[in-house]
Order: sequence, then C-alpha cells, then structure tokens
Amino acid sequence: MTFVWGAVLAAGVLLVISPWLWPAGQRRAVAGRPGRLARLLEDSGLPRVSPTSILVVAGCTAAVAAATAWLVTQVAALSLVAAAAGAIAPFAWLRARRSRLLRSRRALWPDVCDLLIASVRAGMSLPDAVASLSDSAPVELRPAFAAFARDVSASGHFDSSAQRLKAYLADPVADRIVETLRMARQVGGTELTAVLRALATSVRADASLRSEVESRQSWIRGAAVLGVSAPWVILALLAFRPEGARAYGSPEGIVLILGGAAVSFMAFRVMIRLGRLPEPRRWFG
Repeated sequence: MTFVWGAVLAAGVLLVISPWLWPAGQRRAVAGRPGRLARLLEDSGLPRVSPTSILVVAGCTAAVAAATAWLVTQVAALSLVAAAAGAIAPFAWLRARRSRLLRSRRALWPDVCDLLIASVRAGMSLPDAVASLSDSAPVELRPAFAAFARDVSASGHFDSSAQRLKAYLADPVADRIVETLRMARQVGGTELTAVLRALATSVRADASLRSEVESRQSWIRGAAVLGVSAPWVILALLAFRPEGARAYGSPEGIVLILGGAAVSFMAFRVMIRLGRLPEPRRWFG
C-alpha cells in the first residue's frame, strides 16, 4: 500500500510538471531544431538518450522518493514534496552536467582555432583541416572530430557532416566555429584565418572573465542550497516524532508544508538566477 501511495503521488506530480519539462511542441522538430528536453540531453553530452527514458527515470525517482518519505514520516504532504523533488532531480542533474561540460570545454576552443589556422595556412582543405583535429585537438574533443572524419570520408559532403559535428559537440563556441567554416566553404574567401584568430582571442577573453566572475559568485549557489535545505532537514527531524507527524499531518500542517515548499522553490530559483551569468546561445542555422 505504501508503494502504491508513492506511485500515485509521483504520477500526479509528473503529470502536473510535464508541460514545463516537455512542452507539447517538443514532440516534433520545428524548422529542424530539437525539442527542449532533447536539446538538454544533446547539450549534456547524451544525444543517444531519448527524452522518453528521462521522463521514465523521473517518474521512478519520484515514486522512490515519495515511498521513502512515507515510510519514514507517514506524512502525506512530505511525501508529495519528496515526489516533486525526485521528479525534478534528473533534470537538475542534466543541467549541472551541461554546465560542467561547457566550463571544461571553454578553455579548449582557442587551441582548436589555432590548430585550424595552422592547417589552413599549411594548404590543407577545410574538410582535411577539420578531420586532422581527430589527432591534434585536445583529448576531450577528439572523438567528435574523429566521427566527423569518418562521416565526411563516407559521404563526401562537408556541409551535412559539419551539421552533425555541431550537433555532436553541442557547444555555442563550436557552433560559431562550424558556421564560420561552413560559410567559408560555401562562399570562399581569404579572411578565414583572420576570422578564426579574432574568434580565438574573443573566446580566451570571455573564458578568463567568466572564470573570475564564477569564482567570486560561487558563494551564491552555496548559500541558496544551504538556505533551502536547512529548514527541510529540521522539518524532517521534527516529523520523526509522533507528535510532530500528527501536527504536520493536520490540515494546517499540510498547508504549512506545501506553502513552505512553494516559497523555498521560488526563493532558490531567484537566488540562482541572480547569481547566474548569461550563457551564449546555440546557433541552429
């Protein structure tokens, strides 16, 4: 009965938040652009994972969290809050993974630009210059360029292979580099090396500035996590006592828990948004 109750709570929460997690227009590509959840998976380095599987995982984590909270506290409102937290957890993990991936790659793109400049100035064609990065690029990026080399050698079509490379890398700076190479391939020109050099300089300056600002603002995220989690830890400890469980199981207690959950969520979002730097947008041209 406990697990049935947890599953019902999880299903209800998932149905409520599913429009926010997966909009109706996401089931179909609009103008060749992936949906919101599919784009999050792509940006997180998991393009082979389907959005449906993430929704299933979210439902499972919500059910487990709700059942665990009900077993420990016997408070329905706390089980509902735990189900909501369990449903959101996979998406929060994906966003954190995307942020870590972008930060780790941020300092690598200037080196990629320098390698492309050296290859172009040595007389290599654009497909060969990009394919050569499978051996000379930073280790983290070599699999993507190796896949491009196999793709372009099999199809012989640079533009479609570059589009797939852009989807594989899923990075705003990579989008700028790939679109620059595509334009140079289509219209020609002698300013490619100058453009790549200017792009490398811009990326280096942006990475340096972002690292400095993020290191100074890291306390905002820590304060947000501490400020949100501390009251719920105390509430859970109080709910362990029989009189606390009865108080929080009353109508007034349910209103208090649900109202506190809404306030905590909004406060956390506000603090994170205040401390967040705007990220460059992807190019889906």
